[in-house]
Amino acid sequence: MDCSLHVTSGDIAGGRLAKSGLGGEILVWHDILYDGPRKPGWPDEETLGARAAFLQGETGGGLKAAHVLDTLRAQYAMLGKAGEYSRVVLWFDACLFDQAMLAHILACLRAREITRVDLLVVDAFPGVVPYDGLGQLTPEQLASVYGRRRPVAETQFLYAERVDRAFALQDAAALTVLASEAEAPLPWVPAAARRWLLERPDAKTGLGRLEQLALDAVRAGRSAPGDILAAVAAADSHPRFWGDTTLWARINGLAGRKPPLVKIEGPAARLSQWGDLSALDPFRVLPT
Repeated sequence: MDCSLHVTSGDIAGGRLAKSGLGGEILVWHDILYDGPRKPGWPDEETLGARAAFLQGETGGGLKAAHVLDTLRAQYAMLGKAGEYSRVVLWFDACLFDQAMLAHILACLRAREITRVDLLVVDAFPGVVPYDGLGQLTPEQLASVYGRRRPVAETQFLYAERVDRAFALQDAAALTVLASEAEAPLPWVPAAARRWLLERPDAKTGLGRLEQLALDAVRAGRSAPGDILAAVAAADSHPRFWGDTTLWARINGLAGRKPPLVKIEGPAARLSQWGDLSALDPFRVLPT
């Protein structure tokens, strides 16, 4: 097949890559590979089913398991044919979300003996501050960094397998080792591992960092969901690994604790985790 396959992590970035003039096909990967039940490497059908059920829960039912399962099957099928393309280019960010995904995709490609792969990790762009990811860049800006791609080395494939295993098994000891490495073959992984370790429940509060930031924002007087999102985004480190769906899930979790740490007022007992942000305008999140 005489064309390139571009693999990336977000629909916005994928759409802008399609308009960049670089040509080729776009595969946008959909999964939260730093969390949830799975095995390392190429998934079996049982793992795909578990992932579909997990993602339905993570989106509060906004994504149905059957739809997710179809999406997962299709993306692995396309990835399995990556060796038929003249060039495979992976476009990723430096955040936890993307680095866990990158490690998994590299592990899967190696499992299928597809190793002629180029990698682009864009961790900053002039004039874009704060920079959180490829979705902030225009098609022209994406095209301008294409020349920075580099072939993935065997050491990077082997390292990716280690990283994928640590995230798949939620191995805190392995993640701690990854977080402490000064010179990693994928140099953005240690920071990603450190950020995920911060999501483990704190010994005193029982809250992960994102939950704590959301609670801090509510206690500081931010009650509108959009205002809470802005406050948490400003307080968290960059690049951000989470989006609004993840934040709403954390807030719903705070409301569901016994005793609850926040209360949600509005047309429903919980924030909708899927859909336009304006749909949350009638809601308020208040301290208990």
